[in-house]
Amino acid sequence: MVKEYLIFLAQTHTSFRKAELESLADLHNIEVDLSEHNEENPFVIVKLKNDEEAFKLIDRAILAKSIYELWGHGESFDQLHRDVKKKMDFLRGPYMDNTAFKFENLTFQGGKKTREQQIRLYEQFAYLEFKGKIKMKNPDQVFTILEQYSLGTDLYPLEYPDHVYFGRLVNVSARTRGAVEKYEIKKRPYFGTTSFDAELSLFTCNMGQVKKNQLVYDPFVGTGSFLVAASEFGGITIGSEIEFLTLKGKGPKRRLKDNFDYYKKPLHFCDALCMDFTNNAFRDDLMFGSIICDPPYGVREGVKVCGSSDDKVGREKIVIDGQLAYLRKDYIQPKKAYSLDLLLDDLLDFSAKRLETGSRLCFWMPVANDEDIPTMIPQHENLELIYELVQDFHKWSRRLLVYVKRDGNYKGKTLKSEHREGTNNFRDRYFHKFSRDSKLTQN
Repeated sequence: MVKEYLIFLAQTHTSFRKAELESLADLHNIEVDLSEHNEENPFVIVKLKNDEEAFKLIDRAILAKSIYELWGHGESFDQLHRDVKKKMDFLRGPYMDNTAFKFENLTFQGGKKTREQQIRLYEQFAYLEFKGKIKMKNPDQVFTILEQYSLGTDLYPLEYPDHVYFGRLVNVSARTRGAVEKYEIKKRPYFGTTSFDAELSLFTCNMGQVKKNQLVYDPFVGTGSFLVAASEFGGITIGSEIEFLTLKGKGPKRRLKDNFDYYKKPLHFCDALCMDFTNNAFRDDLMFGSIICDPPYGVREGVKVCGSSDDKVGREKIVIDGQLAYLRKDYIQPKKAYSLDLLLDDLLDFSAKRLETGSRLCFWMPVANDEDIPTMIPQHENLELIYELVQDFHKWSRRLLVYVKRDGNYKGKTLKSEHREGTNNFRDRYFHKFSRDSKLTQN
């Protein structure tokens, strides 16, 4: 037997909400139908087996606020009360006696009620005849009236709600418990100009299904936004970065590890390696539970890998003070220009080999929107692309691509850089097309 539950959603990144809930449901092996989800609506009704499933579904969500066992709903309070009275004998049984409780009222786009108005609203539910004590702090159960309002032409809420719900609170989300504020970039000891937004870092970790005590890898770690977010969900994190100065930081308490110390999670930080991801130093049998990253776009500087465009022979034989140069501690590996498309091919190849079966690769890919050219998404025969989520910035957008590593029986399509050549070219179009449009606008 299944029961109805009401999810109160956050009104941010609304096109991402359904994908996050689906990913969390899959993580916990929960069957849930989210087909009624509407990006314009802050509420969605779902059917679940029990409170345990409801609790797990919402517990680490970032784009949802809370979940309630639904006792009734309607387009008016009269309809709501009729609906509750039909079900109350079945629902209220466990909460009739010796259960401390309280009522609360939440609105979407509605004006704030006075205490007197709230009490009059709560008293309308006197027919439930709860015998337990009213307890405002740490009650056993919280019963919630939720109201949804539309705005008038003056942008003030209309007098009456469009829809009202009544339910018993089952759980609040990581968002409601303060996870987004906790990991706000400027609160960390170490961050940079390209540090990834805390809300989307946490959301990406949910899409990547970061699991407790499983290894999470970010190949382009920077200041560690994804790894710090992954630690919130129990991941054991490791990163790599080609730029030594990014890892080193400046001054005391200005390194990646200091972020983990700040959040009192040092055991969740495995290491950060100064390493060219395309020539990685990992042992061949090292596997990861999730790979999550934001590859370098090449905007601030071109994408680079270790190597040299200089065709001189014998460079590796240079000797300094009787020691081969590349074996010295102060040796700085030369770098050469690389393309984002080639880097993404390398990322997919690496993930296909190093992800455990059923695990996920998540990364953000920039796309220019200034021309009517279809975006060619990288594909690998061992990875199934399950989500392509778009965050639009007018002339360009970035897309969160989510892949699942399948077993040996899976044979998907391959779309490498040579097949995508001339379609994305994000860096060239960013600097040439965008800047040209900007000059024309200024003139």
